[in-house]
Amino acid sequence: MKQSVRSLLTVATTTLVGTSSIRNVAADEYTHRYKAGDKVDLWVNKVGPYANPQEAYEYYILPYCAPDTIHHPDTEGGGQFNKLKSHSIGERLGGHALRHSGHDLVYPSDTTIGETGVLETCTTKPLDDAQAKLFTTAANDQWFYQMYVDDLPVWGMVGEMLPDLDAAKAEHFGSDLSHLEEAVARHEAMGGALKPYVYTKRTLQVSYNKERIIKVDLTSDPASLSEVKPGAVFKFELDIQWTKTSEEFHSRFDRYLDHAFFKHQIHWFSIFNSFMMVLFLMGLVALILLRTLRKDYARYALSHGRRDVEMASGGADDDDDAEDDVDENGKPLLDDGARAASHGMTGVEDSGWKQVHGDVFRAPRFLPLLAAILGTGWQLVTLVMGVVLFAVAGPLHGEVHEERGEVLHAILVFYSLSSIVAGYASGSYFKLYFATTPAGRAKGGAGDGSGTSQWQLTMALTVVLLPTVLGVVLSFLNFIALVYGTIYYIPFLVMLKLFFLWIFVSVPLCILGTLIGRHTKLGGKKSEPFPCRVNAIPRPIPEDIPWYGVPANLIPFAGLLSFGSIFIELYYILTSLWNYKFYHVYGFLLGVYAILILVVCMTTIIVVYFCLNSENYLWQWTAFYSGASTALYVFLYSIYYFVFKTSMSGLVQTSFYFGYMLLISMGLGTLCGTLGHWAGSNFVRTIFQNVKVD
Repeated sequence: MKQSVRSLLTVATTTLVGTSSIRNVAADEYTHRYKAGDKVDLWVNKVGPYANPQEAYEYYILPYCAPDTIHHPDTEGGGQFNKLKSHSIGERLGGHALRHSGHDLVYPSDTTIGETGVLETCTTKPLDDAQAKLFTTAANDQWFYQMYVDDLPVWGMVGEMLPDLDAAKAEHFGSDLSHLEEAVARHEAMGGALKPYVYTKRTLQVSYNKERIIKVDLTSDPASLSEVKPGAVFKFELDIQWTKTSEEFHSRFDRYLDHAFFKHQIHWFSIFNSFMMVLFLMGLVALILLRTLRKDYARYALSHGRRDVEMASGGADDDDDAEDDVDENGKPLLDDGARAASHGMTGVEDSGWKQVHGDVFRAPRFLPLLAAILGTGWQLVTLVMGVVLFAVAGPLHGEVHEERGEVLHAILVFYSLSSIVAGYASGSYFKLYFATTPAGRAKGGAGDGSGTSQWQLTMALTVVLLPTVLGVVLSFLNFIALVYGTIYYIPFLVMLKLFFLWIFVSVPLCILGTLIGRHTKLGGKKSEPFPCRVNAIPRPIPEDIPWYGVPANLIPFAGLLSFGSIFIELYYILTSLWNYKFYHVYGFLLGVYAILILVVCMTTIIVVYFCLNSENYLWQWTAFYSGASTALYVFLYSIYYFVFKTSMSGLVQTSFYFGYMLLISMGLGTLCGTLGHWAGSNFVRTIFQNVKVD
């Protein structure tokens, strides 16, 4: 079942891309089943500074050597050494560039008793100055390397910066290196200079159970540390050991998961804290809807009812009016001022949200742009929900963190298919509000020349908005990766496949969705799109309003509450992205995503209500900014995380970090802004369809 679903995802992407990368490997490596005597490939992936995850280079950029084996024969040609493994688009986008190590691993017989081992050696040529400088840089900057055996990763350090080992051994421990760390500490205390050393002997221990590889461990021998200097000759050794184990295959990846970190008590507490915030906001919104709005409705209803009676009979009895001003429990619906106003002592409709009923459904400024942004936002909402649910369903099709690039693979599939959502959302929104624009009024909303150009602009913006932003940022990062020669450079063929995926799948679906949205019938039973008519002349917006009626004062608070509901989970996500941890608690992520949706909706409703109550009917962009302001806090938090939680440095890593965080923040802002606009729109429709308008 797991393999079939994973294969279905691969076939889907292959179909979308056309010439997607096909696995050019033996069936046993794909199914993770081996027989005695089968070749097991050892792949080398990358090498680079431990503190800079994106500053990664190909393994053999360092002057390592490979043994004389079948995969790496002494004669030219015929070997697999340093050949690039076939990768999917997700793997290439994730910065994976696996090459064959040249080592021979042969699967042992299940009847073998005890451990079996093979020692493979190779000797380098004398290091020149450039090669010695590379090893020196690797030791000084704490470079590490990554290898894969049967899709199981292992890591090791290239070398260390240490004092003069010969002097240290003679002075302190003779030939015993078991106390090497103590020797380093004492030498540093004496002010001794450090020298670069590399590990020349490594032990690869592979544990297997019947026909399955269960566990892979890699250790470096401190006694093999050799000083790096021009002219040095290194003899590298890899001791390959096979060991039987009784552990099961299905749980072999559990050792890579930091359960103590991701399932810490603080993580549970953050979910509970966010849930309590949702309850508080829901209570606040309920207070607005059930009490404040109820009084508003009562005030407006009494005003209209009294005006109708006075027009019919010339007046009414005050005692009867007083009785009408109480609810079924005998409690007054209006305070003294409101009652006096309803009795004609003053104008009941001097202020309040009902005063803008003729303008509240007026088209927002930059309608095509807002329609395209909202369409992109709904595409992101669908994309995130689809990917999260796909990850949550990992036990059915295989955990996504166990397969290189599978999350990016899923993102490409959901992005392509959700393009129709973007087109439909933008098209239907533009049609809804275009009729209230001067061009729409001219011919009753019919598509004249101006309308046609506006439709085309909306559709074009929806198609290119998100790809353009992604393309600009990623092109800049790709240029830096190309200049510095890192494996995070996206090859031209991969970019061509992505372009075909966009032009032949995403664009047609987006255009189709826009056309469907344009021809969708909007409105209720009376075929009216809005509960209230829109006045031809806009109403002036009051300038003398309290501080809590100014959108610029409310929007930052709304974003802060939304950020407060997710910032703990954001810490775990950033740690997974930048600190070599496998994120696997997708149930937490789904719960936080649901909480974020609720918090954004609740806070936006509050902001929109205060603005309308101040007779500011320009609520569409305000609602969007209310949700989108979450992105500002996310980006500010990413700056804090970079400075205080990481040791990143250098142009490559800094550019990749802030480039990716900019894209993440902008995507989250668009998503949250869309949800906020949706909540505000439903709130406005709800309150205005329940009032009587002249």
